[in-house]
Amino acid sequence: MTTVAAYAAPAAKAPLERTTIERRPVGESDVLIDIKFAGICHSDIHQAREGWGEAIFPMVPGHEIAGVVSEVGPGVTKFAVGDRVGVGCMVDSCRECDNCKAGLQQYCDRGPTWTYNSVGRDGEPTYGGYSEKIVVDENYVVRIPEGLSLDVAAPLLCAGITTYSPLKRWNAGPGKRVAVVGLGGLGHMGVKIAHAMGAEVTVLSQSLRKKDDGLKLGADHYYATSDPATFENLKGTFDVILNTVSAPLDFGAYLSLLRTGGAMVNVGLPEEPVHVALSSLFGNLRNLTTSNIGGIPETQEMLDFCAEHSLGAEIELIGAAEINDAYERVVASDVRYRFVIDTATI
Repeated sequence: MTTVAAYAAPAAKAPLERTTIERRPVGESDVLIDIKFAGICHSDIHQAREGWGEAIFPMVPGHEIAGVVSEVGPGVTKFAVGDRVGVGCMVDSCRECDNCKAGLQQYCDRGPTWTYNSVGRDGEPTYGGYSEKIVVDENYVVRIPEGLSLDVAAPLLCAGITTYSPLKRWNAGPGKRVAVVGLGGLGHMGVKIAHAMGAEVTVLSQSLRKKDDGLKLGADHYYATSDPATFENLKGTFDVILNTVSAPLDFGAYLSLLRTGGAMVNVGLPEEPVHVALSSLFGNLRNLTTSNIGGIPETQEMLDFCAEHSLGAEIELIGAAEINDAYERVVASDVRYRFVIDTATI
């Protein structure tokens, strides 16, 4: 076992504090990664505060991990010491079900092993990226292309794939109109990626406060959802609506903005149940659906796409001592657009 420094929540809603954790020995197919940067996702806060239900403590959050391989197991074939790599939301799955075999490990029939707040096949809890090092099976590690610096690449391991996967699935591209709801950690990557795919991109945000940013990131249009005229003027406009916010919405109002056959895809997960009137789905072949990150092959595809188009996250780099303040700022929507921890400060 290797003892490493980390930041952990000792209990639900408790401030994170510096501690040490044990990482397993490097096994046959494992790689040891020196973590350089770890993004702060709103999911980290939901779980550390038990907003999504009972959790495992102490909890070391972090599933946007970028680092460098420092050791490989004897059976490793995909990576070598010195490679630039990333780890996202999961570190294992059953590998036997149809979804796993199809590269859709996030939909594993037995449930994937999440990077943190989960229990591995060895029966031990998993600890995430707010730490110095991590040991991961090579089959759940991806390569970060040289065209991306590690700090701006880290958030792509969640925010990037979470938006790339549904945009690809619903054929965002030339001739398609895409609306992104919310311009935060997920939303700003949704704008960048949809624009790079060739779609006409609109941001739907509560106010026009971030309009200049949205247009610089690649949006063609920007509207305030607090203005009732927005919903009247944009009825029947969009092929895809990518909802990135983790708060209840008036789904009927948003669904009215879809064209025939269009889809509203939800990638934000509110802590409380939401209400949808089925009548808002009838009459115009509207689709209301969700998307959950992406499999390992698609995550690699996303990273290669982002490198090709020079797409990194917009980040605020922080030291580990600033994590608790960063959590409060995320909740207050006071970040542009992703906090990233320099793990050298842990």
